[in-house]
Amino acid sequence: MLLVVAVAVITAFTLIPVGFVGWFVMATGPDALGQLLFRPRIGELLTNTVLLILIAVPLCVSVGVGGAWLVERTTLPLRRVWSVLQVVPLAIPAFVVSYAWASTVPAFGGLAGGVLIAVLAYSGLVYLPALATLRRLDPALEDVARSLGHSNARVFWTVVIPQLRYAISGGALLVGLHLLAEYGAFAQIRFETFTTAIVVQYSSAFAGPVANAMGAIVAVLALLMLTTDSLARGRVKFARTGSGAPLPAQRTVLAPLAGVLLTVALALYASLSVAVPTATTGRWLLGGPWWDQRWLGDALVTTVILAVSGAAVTSAVALVLAWLGVRYPGRATRVLESANFVASSFPSIIVALALVTVTLRVLPVAYQTVFTVLAAYLILFLPRAVVSIRSGLAQAPPIREEASRTLGQSPVRTLLRVTAPAIMPSVLAGAALAGIGMASELTATLLLAPNGTRTLATEFWSASTSVQYVDAAPYAVLLTVISIPAVALMYRQARKRTA
Repeated sequence: MLLVVAVAVITAFTLIPVGFVGWFVMATGPDALGQLLFRPRIGELLTNTVLLILIAVPLCVSVGVGGAWLVERTTLPLRRVWSVLQVVPLAIPAFVVSYAWASTVPAFGGLAGGVLIAVLAYSGLVYLPALATLRRLDPALEDVARSLGHSNARVFWTVVIPQLRYAISGGALLVGLHLLAEYGAFAQIRFETFTTAIVVQYSSAFAGPVANAMGAIVAVLALLMLTTDSLARGRVKFARTGSGAPLPAQRTVLAPLAGVLLTVALALYASLSVAVPTATTGRWLLGGPWWDQRWLGDALVTTVILAVSGAAVTSAVALVLAWLGVRYPGRATRVLESANFVASSFPSIIVALALVTVTLRVLPVAYQTVFTVLAAYLILFLPRAVVSIRSGLAQAPPIREEASRTLGQSPVRTLLRVTAPAIMPSVLAGAALAGIGMASELTATLLLAPNGTRTLATEFWSASTSVQYVDAAPYAVLLTVISIPAVALMYRQARKRTA
């Protein structure tokens, strides 16, 4: 009961932006709302946003799962190299990737450009959980299927893929929610989605009815994705509870030609996602006296402090949500869990304005403080931590906890000695993933942080939107550099095997 109350309180807090939009929508009235929504402009934005999601999400899943399977379950040459290169793009913020392509190819943009940026920047959100799950699967089921005469392809589709359900659905959900809420990456290449249009509307008319109406559409799209994720996960359990340690998985032997073609494909992906942004920022970095940047040191320190603090708070809250969703599944718990994901799909400017309104009316002392910044980070990046921790809990068999309590251990000792070691890799990975997003968050930080606060993201955006690419380059480089430890941590945890 206490757990349910805690989740209900968390849910009420994270739904503040939803209530903010809903209040404005109701104040607008159905007739005026219909006039705002049923316009060609809304249809164009809806088409762009839906096509982006329908095309980019499956591509990210294909690239992420396919890449994880190649490096983990095949004889692909240089597997360790490709394994690392597929996770490196997570260290490069999406708007930095977009900045690199836009400054290199000025005509780059449109739906094709948006899909490419999405695949390059977000495939790692599927790759890492898929890699972690593949390394922790007991290959006994695959061996049995092969002994019954099934081909490697059939084993992959009928045995391996079903066991990757949590990783695939969770990764796809994260990608979809990010695409709904992404502003900087698509604004750089002039590709219009609901989020870019909402930011423009809010910039021209504070909390205007058009922007709130579009925010309501974003919420509906998020609910559709959450429903799809819930149906895709189902109720199947994947925890291994047998005795002994699983044997190493049998690798699929690739034909020489297939090995060459797949190596070329991975090299192309690494070139587009890593080499182009790195070379572009490096070129601009060498183009001027970046060491004269006045706020570089202050922005770096502030970014690290906010990201680490936000990641710690978010991972603690996510553990509570994931525990309820995995240990006590049911319709009510899924509703609560899904509700916490809705607000994260909103553009950060809506979340920020909602918190501004609430703090000014309810808790003025919290206005423009670190508290409101961390609150916004919690709402925006909670799904990153929840998905990671949820996957870890799904593979931690509750029978071990029951055995511990049967032997007289208290719930607290059981949590610390049995459950915590099993799920700690997922908790750390979720915290790292959330921290990366917080380090590169832009709009909410600008609106909610105390006056004079500068982060790497805000300084980068200020320079890049003024076409001062030389000035923007050092901030882009530092954003990538500080993300590398977090990505390395996630990669290390993903590669750990469980006994």
